[in-house]
Amino acid sequence: MTAPEAAIGPAPMPTHSASASASSWVEVSLPGLRRNFRAIQSQVGPEVNVCPVIKSDAYGHGAIGCALGLRDAGAKWFAVSTTEEGVALRKNGIQERVLVLSGLWPGEEEEIVRHQLTPAVWQRGQIELLEKSAERLNPSYRPDFHLKINTGMNRLGADRQDLENIFEAVRQSPHIFLEGIFSHYASSEVVNLPDGDEQLRRFREAVAVAERMGLEVPLRHMANSAALTSRPQAWFNLVRPGLAVYGYCLPLTSAVRGHAVPGGLALEPALTWKARVRQVRDVPAGEQVGYSSGHITRSLTRVAIVPVGYGDGLSRRLSSRGRMIVRGAYAPILGNVSMNLTALDVTGIPGVCVGDEVTVLGRAQSCEITALEHASVASTIPYEILCNISGRLPRKYLE
Repeated sequence: MTAPEAAIGPAPMPTHSASASASSWVEVSLPGLRRNFRAIQSQVGPEVNVCPVIKSDAYGHGAIGCALGLRDAGAKWFAVSTTEEGVALRKNGIQERVLVLSGLWPGEEEEIVRHQLTPAVWQRGQIELLEKSAERLNPSYRPDFHLKINTGMNRLGADRQDLENIFEAVRQSPHIFLEGIFSHYASSEVVNLPDGDEQLRRFREAVAVAERMGLEVPLRHMANSAALTSRPQAWFNLVRPGLAVYGYCLPLTSAVRGHAVPGGLALEPALTWKARVRQVRDVPAGEQVGYSSGHITRSLTRVAIVPVGYGDGLSRRLSSRGRMIVRGAYAPILGNVSMNLTALDVTGIPGVCVGDEVTVLGRAQSCEITALEHASVASTIPYEILCNISGRLPRKYLE
């Protein structure tokens, strides 16, 4: 048997038109998103508001579509990173509360007030900008803001030595309202970590300073996704889950040997990334596949080319290490992932043809590939895997 076709058989002709839809796209399960939201709400109880974090285009899921879907599940708050993201929600009909986590840049204060967004602040100057804008634009509307406290992560936030000065500025600002105080855990996925206990202590101290200065602050929040199970004492009356809303949580670990790690929430990944086979060919032994001789075939190999690559957000670290799902079976990635194309080994999968659906991330029949798997292979975190999925890929929201 010298001809490739004699070993594997000719590549079948497509049975449907691949041009009938996009060659690569993302599907988001709105029922799955809602089930995740309700699982979180059930975990924290009815007295705690759940504020889904939908920054960075909802971790690659599409902020507008996710906000609309989560609103139907009862979400009354959303958290974004920038004023621009918040304005986009307003322009697409989202009237629920919007918390801008990365704060107020000088020059954005009028947009904040006009669109009734709730900015994070951590400096006296931000409070003064917001106060002047509120007084000038709409004296009858009193914008809310939340003060971010640096409790040890040392990114954004007010330091302890600045709190009295900041709270004094709040007392001198009658046109705006300090609605919330919040902070952010550095390592909430590690239970019993002393640093986490110290962060919570510093946060409570900041709240106490506000109370001593006569400020009533209705909302307090600190818990992210991992803290939903690892640190219930940090729930207060609002939690800010991000990754958990989309069906993932980082595995919890213990800082104390032998300590039992709390069980996780019942969540389901809401995102499936799909593509269609663009070409199928038989490659003889000893031939290279892809750039830089990333793979040399050892025997006659049937190769399927999929129109997905690092330009679409597929990590190049999956080269010769990752896999996709074709016809209900796992197909290893061959060679180097290129910008918009990836080669798969489908030698052992009968009948693969042009136009066949390929699952890049998600479940297909009895097979599943998760963002956690991609993150493990690529030595990164699932956040990066999801956020890197290109915004140019169509998002389809499934009911």
